[in-house]
Amino acid sequence: HEALNTAAVWKLPVIFLIENNGYGLSTPSSQQFACEKLSDKAIGYGMKGVTIDGNNILEVHRTISAFAKKIRQNPEPVLIECNTFRMRGHEEASGTKYVPEALFEKWSLKDPLENYQTYLENEGLITPEKVAELKKEFLAEIDKNLEIAFAEPIPEATLAEELGDVYAPFIPEKKSPTLEYNVAPTAETKELRLIDACREALFLAMEKWPELTIMGQDVADYGGVFKVTEGFVDAFGTERVRNTTLCESAIIGIGLGLSLKSMKAVVEMQFADFVTCGFNQIVNNLAKIHYRWGQNADVVIRMPTGAGVGAGPFHSQSNEAWFFHTPGLKVVYPSNPHDAKGLMLSAIEDPNPVMVFEHKALYRSISAEVPTSYYTIPIGKAANISQGDDISIITYGMGVHWAKEAAQQFSNSSFDIVDLRSLLPWDEDAVLASVKRTGKVIILHEDTLTGGVGAEIASWISEHAFEWLDAPVVRVGALDTPVPFVSSLEKQFLPKERLFKAIDRLITY
Repeated sequence: HEALNTAAVWKLPVIFLIENNGYGLSTPSSQQFACEKLSDKAIGYGMKGVTIDGNNILEVHRTISAFAKKIRQNPEPVLIECNTFRMRGHEEASGTKYVPEALFEKWSLKDPLENYQTYLENEGLITPEKVAELKKEFLAEIDKNLEIAFAEPIPEATLAEELGDVYAPFIPEKKSPTLEYNVAPTAETKELRLIDACREALFLAMEKWPELTIMGQDVADYGGVFKVTEGFVDAFGTERVRNTTLCESAIIGIGLGLSLKSMKAVVEMQFADFVTCGFNQIVNNLAKIHYRWGQNADVVIRMPTGAGVGAGPFHSQSNEAWFFHTPGLKVVYPSNPHDAKGLMLSAIEDPNPVMVFEHKALYRSISAEVPTSYYTIPIGKAANISQGDDISIITYGMGVHWAKEAAQQFSNSSFDIVDLRSLLPWDEDAVLASVKRTGKVIILHEDTLTGGVGAEIASWISEHAFEWLDAPVVRVGALDTPVPFVSSLEKQFLPKERLFKAIDRLITY
């Protein structure tokens, strides 16, 4: 649906071909669709739709060729339904007992190879002897290649190679020989809010990579609901700053398609909550494509996230843990303008899919001096906000600001505050060093407590740093409920007050 709708709106030269064999695995089409012909759906998208005999080789060839020629000259999509049949099961195990025998008898008369062979013989274009010769050649070719396949040894399990296949290595593009990773910023700075830092990073990236495209709902003339891309259309045009339909899955898929053509894409989720509609594309296509066949997925997904703004359960979630569990993705979550710019540029440089979480409540509420130059911050490296001896607070995003506030409130104690900045991968060395300094640890995040990022880090500390602990590792997170709308309930939902109580307990432990 999303692909059809987007192709129609953007006038893309795409042939959508439906192989309609009448069944899903075992469920007939009549129990899945109310329409008589699937091609009837085309008119709802504003495109042409035709139904043809999918078993007639000549009809298929004529139809596809005609439409291909037409849309090469005048780009627009078309929906072609090829009616056919499946003489075996969806896969061998399912069999075909669910199919009425009469259908096999009917469709056996429509065998495309047999009918085409008969047509060629009747037209005098081929002889029975030639058919036998061709079949012999085909069988020999099949046997030859089967021997090659069966002769292949079973891959040896090598841990380093297996783990190394998950992510594409970062290699500067040949067409950008001056590109460097983790570029050091210049001394010149200016004060920026977090939203300004995000905007500046995107602008610099658009200038640096002419093939970079930004896509999302309302990101063009409107500038996005948070105005991060305001003015971008004037600078880069609507071809590179593209408004999309309500189709998160299709747009993420298009981003991957651009990556296949060695291009970059930044996709904005209008709210992080809406990413559920594109979840399959992210965790099954973007995240796994390098492992499967060595293809990078040069896609950045921007995720305006977080509560505290009275936006209710569908516009306030912190859902980073959903992606933290997925090998092949990278996840960053800046807490300040300086890191927001540097991490955004690192994410765009990186050939792997990167989720960039941007806290909505921080967009305009904080500001800091930010280098004016192009610079990057290494993904996977934490920042030590303050060093202390009493308690380590491992956190990120809004949690950094709660930790700073706690440090002021408990001024008689010294806190070692670690801003993870990157969640996947996360900085194990920085966490270990902090545990060794204090012996007491609080892991703080805005996301709900159960199954959050803190659970993994707490488990890792208990396994790798147990001997340095002087107290149990404490996790502090949001309540295990949806995000409430009413401010008093939202305040209770968020973990800030529970952080202060946890510090009080841990100080006296």
